[in-house]
Amino acid sequence: MATMADVARSAGVSVATVSHVINGTRPVLPHTRQAVLDAVEELGYTTNTLARSLVTARTRSIGLAVSAISNPYFTEILQGVEAAALEAGYSLLIADPHDDPEHERKVVQLLHERRVDGVIVAPSADPRGLLAYLGRHDVPAVFLDRLVDGPQVDGGPRFDQVCADNAEPMSRLVTHLAGLGHRRIGLVAGRPGLSTTGERISGYRSGLAFAGLAYDGRLLVHGDSESAGAGQATEALLSLGVPPTALVTGNNAMTIGVLRALRAHGLSVPDDIALCCFDDFAWADLFSPRLTAIAQPGRGIGARAVHVLLERLAEPDRPARTVRLPCAFVHRTSCGCPSPSEEGTPS
Repeated sequence: MATMADVARSAGVSVATVSHVINGTRPVLPHTRQAVLDAVEELGYTTNTLARSLVTARTRSIGLAVSAISNPYFTEILQGVEAAALEAGYSLLIADPHDDPEHERKVVQLLHERRVDGVIVAPSADPRGLLAYLGRHDVPAVFLDRLVDGPQVDGGPRFDQVCADNAEPMSRLVTHLAGLGHRRIGLVAGRPGLSTTGERISGYRSGLAFAGLAYDGRLLVHGDSESAGAGQATEALLSLGVPPTALVTGNNAMTIGVLRALRAHGLSVPDDIALCCFDDFAWADLFSPRLTAIAQPGRGIGARAVHVLLERLAEPDRPARTVRLPCAFVHRTSCGCPSPSEEGTPS
């Protein structure tokens, strides 16, 4: 197996110069850099990651804790994280916390014990154990998708956070349905305690207010962010003396549960009840009718989280920040519009 000294002899440079080219630790003249890269290619040299980590105290690895198996939306985020990490020369260790607070803390601890340089986490509804562990061990961390109201530092967030805008896009769905004449608009919201749930409920209520509609607490039900819970929540809405004429769902998994419940009642979308959903997904335009939705930039959120974490590793003392990415309104036919545009516009 070729060594760094072999590369140096082949390129006619010092071992230190080879190290600077491979690790990017100091600028090297373009022709010298190319000579080193040519030697690396010719000799088939690969870096000894373990040895380098012993010297630098860095493993060039990132831990990712998201419930990707149970939530298809997080699969998109995972793809964004993986692509950005690979581009930056980092490997990825993945764990599924199953949206369970105790399991969440355990998997993050396991990732930390594997000596990852930092972690990216989609926190649960009760992240107190997670926050305590990260703070106690001073683990570089970025929260994605869901915000955490942890201890504040100088008026700002304690940890870096990356998420989509939630309130305004949800408000847009509600006002769109109100503009179509609906006066009883139900919301199947996510799991209580999640920042995404709270922000989308806020957007729902502001959309009602903007449309001049009174808020009716009976029209807001929680589907626990998953399909089965959303089906039960929809049953509750349909059992009201005056059921809603339109529904908004809080995520893609709940949309599936709502559609199943409506089908079980023999209700047609949008003829019997209009439907809009927060979260677009790959097969949303294959349904009949095609689903009007808010599309979140899942891959963009994942990639941005990696960039923010790498910035944190480079500047450990810089102030933490929260980054929000815009969503898109994707206008299809489940809302009841006769011929909507197929183009998504920034929300």
